[in-house]
Amino acid sequence: MSMIQVSDNAAKKIQALKSEDNKPTEAFLRVFVKRGGCSGFEYKMDFDTELKPNDKVFESAGSKVVVDGQSLLYLLGMTLDYEGGLNGKGFIFSNPNATKTCGCGSSFGV
Repeated sequence: MSMIQVSDNAAKKIQALKSEDNKPTEAFLRVFVKRGGCSGFEYKMDFDTELKPNDKVFESAGSKVVVDGQSLLYLLGMTLDYEGGLNGKGFIFSNPNATKTCGCGSSFGV
């Protein structure tokens, strides 16, 4: 079992976004945590091509998700999912470490 799970839907969406944004094949999705948001911390995502020494790499269905060592402390056991469609929420962070979350879904507290 991986420390961070990436659902098939999320992996497919990452590949689609990478293609739409004309990112290079070696590009991966970097997920990290920053102070801010309405609950104290917020999730951030961006495409990157450069691995840093303390990065952890998680792969699913051909998509790479990379998390730095410090963010990993807040994200251990998390599942990254994607829900599309008219009422879909986009990327969903199911984080067992979050003691409170906010309605926007991208902010949490520990």
